[in-house]
Amino acid sequence: MSKYYAKKQTLMKSKEINSEKQKQNSNFFSKNLKKIYPIGLQKRSHCSPISLSSLSLSLSQNSTDDSSPTDSASSSPLEEKILSALHVVSPIQTRSPPGDEEPRRCSWITKNSDSVYVQFHDECWGVPVYDDNKLFELLAMCGLLMDLNWTEILKRRQLLREAFSSFDPYKVSKMGEKEINSIISNKDVALTERRVRCIVDNAKCITKIARECGSFSCYMWEYVSYKPVINKFRHSRNVPLRSPKAEIISKDLVTRGFRFVGPVIVYSFMQAAGMTVDHLLHCYRYGDCVDLAERPWRHF
Repeated sequence: MSKYYAKKQTLMKSKEINSEKQKQNSNFFSKNLKKIYPIGLQKRSHCSPISLSSLSLSLSQNSTDDSSPTDSASSSPLEEKILSALHVVSPIQTRSPPGDEEPRRCSWITKNSDSVYVQFHDECWGVPVYDDNKLFELLAMCGLLMDLNWTEILKRRQLLREAFSSFDPYKVSKMGEKEINSIISNKDVALTERRVRCIVDNAKCITKIARECGSFSCYMWEYVSYKPVINKFRHSRNVPLRSPKAEIISKDLVTRGFRFVGPVIVYSFMQAAGMTVDHLLHCYRYGDCVDLAERPWRHF
């Protein structure tokens, strides 16, 4: 009997060791996952999490660098795969014209355009966004386009961030009357009560979606199959104000309780968040945004 119990204890101890190793690998994976797959772990339609093994395999297949970033003696195979994948997804270098030549931009950017608008075009517009806070910010700013233009909105961007807790939907959704009235009375922000309450209400809707789908990002990006729509417009007159996809998204957002999310606003949001690449073909930013859109690590 003593031999039987000794053997049983040995087996149990072995299982505990294996379980601890799996837990460590899982913690490492979770810590680094957002850098690799910023759009989240779940698809809205099925809400089934991606398996660790399938994602590791996908990352190893996408990697073209056989050398490990760390010493193999001190890293597990899982760590090597993830770190290798992180090496693959290093930021793309922005194309810029040679010398002091002024880059050719989309035709709506002119020599009279405000610098804050030019900077937004060069650094943000058309770049895929996967962070819920940033998506919420862009949705709120696009909603303001009914009353203001991009330049006016962008000049207030920092003030809006301060007023709405850096557009953290969870914090904004919990704002009470005192905080709402404080924003309304802020002359620098200069938003009507209707606009302020709209942003707060939309934050509440976003938190509900996040609970249902894993994140607001997953919900939005599923509409384009997690890959930006790449258009090839030569002239500004060809760029639409709305699209069939924007109409579908708008309809569902309204059903969920969102306000100021008509098809035109939603399409502006899609452009700003990089869900659709609408830089003109001659614009120097077109190639950069297409490169970001086509990177294989963004696919499930």
